[in-house]
Amino acid sequence: MMKSPKDIAIAVRKPDHEIVIKKEQVKGMTKSTLSKTPVIRGMIALLDSMVTGVKSLTYSAEFFEEESGEEEKGKFEKWVEKTFGDKASDILIYFSVFMAILMGMLIFIIFPTVVINFLKTKVQNPWLLNMAEGILRILLFIGYVSLISRMKDIQRVFQYHGAEHKTIHCYENGLPLTVENARQFPTLHPRCGTSFLVFVMLVSLLLFSMIGWPNPLVRVLSRFILMPIVAGISYEIIRWAGKSQSKFVRIISYPGLYLQKLTTREPDDSQLEVAIAAMKNVLIDDKEEDLWQ
Repeated sequence: MMKSPKDIAIAVRKPDHEIVIKKEQVKGMTKSTLSKTPVIRGMIALLDSMVTGVKSLTYSAEFFEEESGEEEKGKFEKWVEKTFGDKASDILIYFSVFMAILMGMLIFIIFPTVVINFLKTKVQNPWLLNMAEGILRILLFIGYVSLISRMKDIQRVFQYHGAEHKTIHCYENGLPLTVENARQFPTLHPRCGTSFLVFVMLVSLLLFSMIGWPNPLVRVLSRFILMPIVAGISYEIIRWAGKSQSKFVRIISYPGLYLQKLTTREPDDSQLEVAIAAMKNVLIDDKEEDLWQ
């Protein structure tokens, strides 16, 4: 999937090896005035990217369902289709995003603060408690990524992730979009979503430390309230880092780039072809505009 300020293109290689393209215009909140407001645009971009990602996966899965025969739908899916009719697909997508956000908050936000709370009897310094919580959160995330990266299907997803990055590097360096040109670039990119998540964890560590270590209920509520702000600030940092070549930016970007070694794999030529096909359908005249908003 590739996105420009105007269009989104999804390229899928069908079981018969044909590459099909689905292209549509960017719409919704990403086209509003708020989407151009610093910090707020980061909150919008995060939600939009999750929705777009689920839609892309759902679209690509349809081709393989046709090949293997449509699977029996669950009771919940049948109820949603019966209740909401034509809007059922959108309802299911937003429900999936909601559940993903909820699970992420439970595992990476609530769980660490509850666990570290047991240290309160031995550690009185709020800064140290917040630091311990942040470190545990980072370790949980790295462990999670390391675990899923061992799955064969996820490894293939990570190969396509690497193909996207190579293609974007090729475009940004002004070279013709060919497999040969894209192949020479690295699979790591400073504006990757993986780097964004690393910044989210680091920014949350600093921001959460500012409210001390109140009782568990206040602590959990404060983290829920502050997470959109954390996402917005992290987005601004990664947006700036993607445009700067300074030594300082390279230093703060290193953790995210290093973690991308887990979330990207070297793609084969057929995967690069798919990424290039998607890219060609969202090219814009002004190269100064970001492909990734």
